Amino acid sequence: MSNSDGFIEEVTEELRRDKLFATMKRYGWLVGLAVVLIVGGAAYNEYRKDQAEARAQALGDAMVAALAMPDETQRAQELASIEAATPQAQAVLNMLAAAELAEAGDVPGGVARLDEVAVNGDVPQIYRSIAQFKALVLQTETMPVSDRRQGFEALAQPGSQMRLFAQEQLALIDIEEAAPEAAIDRYQAILTDAEVTPDLQERALQVIVALGGEPDLAGSPDLTPNEATATGN
Repeated sequence: MSNSDGFIEEVTEELRRDKLFATMKRYGWLVGLAVVLIVGGAAYNEYRKDQAEARAQALGDAMVAALAMPDETQRAQELASIEAATPQAQAVLNMLAAAELAEAGDVPGGVARLDEVAVNGDVPQIYRSIAQFKALVLQTETMPVSDRRQGFEALAQPGSQMRLFAQEQLALIDIEEAAPEAAIDRYQAILTDAEVTPDLQERALQVIVALGGEPDLAGSPDLTPNEATATGN
C-alpha cells in the first residue's frame, strides 16, 4: 500500500469518527430521553400495580371489618359507607349489602341494591344476571307469580350464565302452581344438561323422585342408576 493510500484511509476514518461524534452530539439527547422514558414507564407501571394492589387490599379489609359488625343492619350500613374504586367493586358491595338488608328484614332495601347492579351497564353481564336472579328470589313472597316467571324465563335463555338456576326456579314455580309434571320435565332437562353442576344435578334428582317421577339418566353427565336409587332412598 502506498503512503498516499494510507493517508487517505486515515483521513476517511477520522471523518467517520467526526461524523459519528457530531451525530451523537446532535441526537444523543434523544437516546437519553428514550432510556428515561423506558425506565420511567416501567417504574410507573410498577407504581400503578402497587397502587391497585393497595386499593384492593384496603377494599378487602373494609369489607371484612364491615361483615364483622354484630348485626345485619350495622353490616349493611358499613358496607354502604365503603368507597369503591371500580363499578365491579361497587357491584360486589351492593350485593353484600343486599344480603344483609334482606337478612335484617328489609327486603325492599335489598332489592333496591340489587336493582342498582342489574341496570348498571358498566359491570360485566354475569354481575347483572346474578343481581337479577337474587332480586327475583328475594321477592318470592311479594311479587306476583306471573312476574317472577317472566323474570326467570328471561334469565333461562340460552347463553345466560344463570340459565340452569333460573330453570330450577321455574320448576319450583310449576310446583307452586300445582303442575308437578311440568316441574318434573324441567328438572329432567336440568338433570341431563351438559353444564349442570353436581349440587344442582343432585337437587334435580331428589325433587324428581319426591314428585313421584322416574329419573331418566340417559345422557346424564355424571350420575349412574345406582346413585339415582341411593338418592331416591
